[in-house]
Amino acid sequence: MSSTIQTFYDNMASQYDKLFMDWQASTREQAELLNTIFQNCGYGNNAKLLDCSCGIGTQAIGLALLGYDVTASDISDKELEEAKKRAAENNVKINFEKADFCALSEVFQQKFDIVIAMDNALPHMLTKEAMEQAVKSIASQIGSNGIFVASIRDYDKLLEEKPCYSAPYIHKTDKGQRVSFQTWDWTGDNYKFTQYIIDDEGEPQLGRFACEYRAVRRKELTELLLKFGCGEVSWKMPEETGFYQPIVVAGR
Repeated sequence: MSSTIQTFYDNMASQYDKLFMDWQASTREQAELLNTIFQNCGYGNNAKLLDCSCGIGTQAIGLALLGYDVTASDISDKELEEAKKRAAENNVKINFEKADFCALSEVFQQKFDIVIAMDNALPHMLTKEAMEQAVKSIASQIGSNGIFVASIRDYDKLLEEKPCYSAPYIHKTDKGQRVSFQTWDWTGDNYKFTQYIIDDEGEPQLGRFACEYRAVRRKELTELLLKFGCGEVSWKMPEETGFYQPIVVAGR
């Protein structure tokens, strides 16, 4: 994974929770949603789980609070620092490791019952070859009869229009409001995006962070998961789950 991605998340680490109206509540809500998916696949909280793109711990911490045996990894040192701090604040034990999800076997020898990569992490792979490498790496860490769960934007729909921005989120705060949104500059299926976070609490404060994604169609990801050993792949859409992105569930 490129140093540009690492730098983007290092810079975002102290600001990432501002993308949520209530980060702590979101950890609980997302954990409950994922727990339902896991249970429907036959797994309870005795499962060994790897969050291979853990960021500041949004999903990992929530799942640890439900009793899961959680290992969490990320390429960003700063986000790992933030995740460790938040895990301590939530009084949960998580094994944190620095790892690139394109090369997980360099860090992890064991297999996991469940591997997750949420919040549009996979589309940071900017070519089909890079995506193939990532899926191959992730699939290699899934144990026998294990599952992989990930979420990406609804790119099948977005590619029809290629919007130049995302709808803003407006969060009321004690002292005013916070506005966050992205602008998107498309080249083919790739788009460079700039994330803006504006704290308007008297004297406005602006956070600005830039990186790039590739719009990945569900068919492409499905075919790669099948290629690298998953026997069944299904998609759960937001109208079914209540989550803001489509979720893929792939079983060994």
